[in-house]
Amino acid sequence: MKVLKYLSQRIYTTWCCTWFIVPFVVTYPFQVLLLRKQQWHKHVHNINRLWSTIFLRMFITPLQVEWRMKLDPEQRYIFTPNHSSYLDIPMMLRAIPGFLNFVGKSSLAKVPLWGKVYGALYISVDRKSAMSSAKSYIQSKKTLDEGRSLVIFPEGTIAPNAGQELLEFKDGPFKIAIEKQVPVVPVTMPYNQYFMPDVEEVGLRLRRHPLKLIIHEPIETAGMTLEDLPALKDRVFHIIQQELTKHNYTDVNRYSNHQKISTPGQAGV
Repeated sequence: MKVLKYLSQRIYTTWCCTWFIVPFVVTYPFQVLLLRKQQWHKHVHNINRLWSTIFLRMFITPLQVEWRMKLDPEQRYIFTPNHSSYLDIPMMLRAIPGFLNFVGKSSLAKVPLWGKVYGALYISVDRKSAMSSAKSYIQSKKTLDEGRSLVIFPEGTIAPNAGQELLEFKDGPFKIAIEKQVPVVPVTMPYNQYFMPDVEEVGLRLRRHPLKLIIHEPIETAGMTLEDLPALKDRVFHIIQQELTKHNYTDVNRYSNHQKISTPGQAGV
């Protein structure tokens, strides 16, 4: 049984990796072409959204997107998801429409092929460098001025107990939200770490598991000052932590009987 389980997991991992790589390779020449002019960058983002949609569907696992807000296409938002897996960015790309800008670690810009795209479209930051952090802060505020919404992971990195206990949140996204008076939208992804654990910790292992993304109601920052920053940060932290606790369970092998997950047809995605 252990051998069969190991073989099935390796076959599934190979299947998923194939569908992750092939659509990207096929579309990559078009992405490079469109990167030449900034006004075309929105189309590159849409290609990446299509890529994420394709491979997530081909993972053949239930995916539920639960909207608890009505998205205003004219409004800029700062989305603040928990960070538990390398699957987090594709999940956000798949679920949230519009020309989003992501703030991610600088190592993403060094990934072969994809790094060229990420470095041109999105914001990379080396959190160990004060200069890099300051630059990303300025770029983030400029993004909002240009009418794009932001996705910032307030934990800054993947937590050791990802999906269970959040790391302490950074001030950055909440400070920007208050200074620019834009709503903060908490986002909870409770199961990504079960499907794809931290690659740096366990290597590349994919386990078929339902996926879920919850977009909470926006928290308005109009009228807030920087004195309200700790309270805003704590509020977002508790919203996400409460949702993670509600969805958490210790035996990840029982997912097929977990009643909180709907099928793709019920998910509305």
